[in-house]
Amino acid sequence: MPKAKRTKIKGNAAAASDSDSGAAPDARFQRGLARLTEIHGDYGRQVLASLDGVAPDLKQWVIAFAFGDIYTRPGLDLRSRQLVTLAALVTQGHGGSELKAHLRGALNVGLSRQEILEAIMQLAVYAGFPAAIHGAVAAGEVFAELDAEAA
Repeated sequence: MPKAKRTKIKGNAAAASDSDSGAAPDARFQRGLARLTEIHGDYGRQVLASLDGVAPDLKQWVIAFAFGDIYTRPGLDLRSRQLVTLAALVTQGHGGSELKAHLRGALNVGLSRQEILEAIMQLAVYAGFPAAIHGAVAAGEVFAELDAEAA
């Protein structure tokens, strides 16, 4: 039986090297760090800093691949990307620092609190009420944190 040919897919972190994307590793990282900061500010950097002593390579991958390759792609603006990200995190039941960082990021790129809550309520239909409740509670916590920071 002939051996199957493996095809590299651009943008696939597992299959593509930095040379496949046309960008040097440092360029991808710097582009990702800039996009991370644009969306999340210092809060996102603090969340990822928690990986420094545990899994620094994972931090590098998140910055270079997620933010350097994916978040910089054309086709969706940052508001749309954050809305999709929130939907995925809420639907999968992810909470904690990652959901909170993306809730803050959604606000930073122009989504309103009402838009975020409407999206979460829409998810109750498709992801279930527990996921929507968890997401709404997390959003409420972030809104309260931001209000306290502003006071």
